[in-house]
Amino acid sequence: MEPILQLADISKRYGGVRALERASFACAPGRIHAVLGENGAGKSTLIKIMAGVVRPDEGRIVLEGTERRFGHPQEAVSAGIACIFQELSLMPDLSVADNICITNPPRRHGLIDRRAQRRIAEAALARAGAEDIHPLAPVGSLTLSRQQMVEIAKALARDPKILILDEATSALTAADVQRVFALLRRLRGEGLAIVYISHRMKEIAELADDCSVFRNGRHVATFEAGTRSDAEIIEMMIGRDIAHAFPPKPPARPDGAGGAPALETRALSWGGRLHDIDLAAWPGEIVGLGGLDGQGQREFFLALFGVLRGVTGEVRLGGTPARVRDPRHAKRAGVGIALVPEDRKTEGLMLPMSVRHNLSLAALDRLSRAGVLLAAEEAAAVSAMVRRLAIKVPDIGDAVGTLSGGNQQKVVIGKWLLNAPRILLLNDPTRGIDVGTKQEIYALVRALADEGAAVLLYSTDYAELIGCCDRVAVFYDGRILRWLAGADLTERALVSSALNLEEAPA
Repeated sequence: MEPILQLADISKRYGGVRALERASFACAPGRIHAVLGENGAGKSTLIKIMAGVVRPDEGRIVLEGTERRFGHPQEAVSAGIACIFQELSLMPDLSVADNICITNPPRRHGLIDRRAQRRIAEAALARAGAEDIHPLAPVGSLTLSRQQMVEIAKALARDPKILILDEATSALTAADVQRVFALLRRLRGEGLAIVYISHRMKEIAELADDCSVFRNGRHVATFEAGTRSDAEIIEMMIGRDIAHAFPPKPPARPDGAGGAPALETRALSWGGRLHDIDLAAWPGEIVGLGGLDGQGQREFFLALFGVLRGVTGEVRLGGTPARVRDPRHAKRAGVGIALVPEDRKTEGLMLPMSVRHNLSLAALDRLSRAGVLLAAEEAAAVSAMVRRLAIKVPDIGDAVGTLSGGNQQKVVIGKWLLNAPRILLLNDPTRGIDVGTKQEIYALVRALADEGAAVLLYSTDYAELIGCCDRVAVFYDGRILRWLAGADLTERALVSSALNLEEAPA
């Protein structure tokens, strides 16, 4: 079958950094083409060139047999290319309908036709399998998973010939993922060419017809899905073999051993969203938070970090009752709580600021005297953290927004490690991260626990909860429904517990 889109010998550099080097790619109508590679392999730059966001330094773009050069994203949209980026492009203060039609709203007598706009939004939401989202709801009132569905509906409203998805399922609930999979199969049957980027190998195996692997800005191989094993694909992606996905766990802790918990909550509740949460995490332990998205896990982290007001119940740190008033108080040496948030782009980083300033931001109190920043101490601390986490950055003065997603996440984590926290709250820390960087983060989290930190880890990936955590508290409707550990900690048990089914082990 003739490809609908071809990129030939594409090169792109950002200063001294090579993002793509003579890379090639082609996709055909009626096929789902997966693009694989580590963060920093060039995938994001490739799709930005397809979508008209970035202009290549060299190379050709051929669309339906005609060479094209897109100077603006709207030109790519007009040509039939729609892209759903990992970072949402929604405006939270506008309605769902406003966001879906924002680039080309229907007009009547020179004004926006609100009724027509609502009809377009309803049709797009229905096509995306998200009929339950009200078109007049403010986007900012929706969960991240629901916002991602709006982003997909927004792309479909443009009636594309080529649909590009960059980690589009990374923030979705399991139910929404299945809806998106069904949608993509239906669109494939309608003749769309679909370019799909994901670091979840199970998704690739389930969906893809073709796969292309990129490494260090170069095209490595293209092959039909199912013809290479996961181990072979990973070796192509990272240039080395990965023997074990997760570091080994320590022996199970005997009941009552180890003294007082590093963190303990008793009957912690908040605003009808959290109900009587009893949880204890000991030094050296990784405690997982399971359950479907939106069951109170995020609010629990925010309550512990001092963000929420009106929290009731008791929090104990090292066996002593404590009241964490706000995030500034949470990060103090005597408290030692750190929160790696859900969305690194909007909640974890200052994208225009340098890597150096982002890394030192949470530790300015430690790196200052009488309100004056000690530049030499800051530079030494930041350089040491860059080396410790193997953050790939040409210069620590570069804007953190220029880094790959995996390296940005390392900066978010490193920012808090400069404070040497005793309690680490991790909210889906490997979302949208390549397989190689995931390995590094898994090893880092286990090393921090081995050094005496208590870690609370929420993940939408059941394999992470099973592989990383010593115990898992499954949340349901703002409560801890069940605890799973040892032989009971299985994917079947996590799923059935998340759905509050009776066959889940107690």
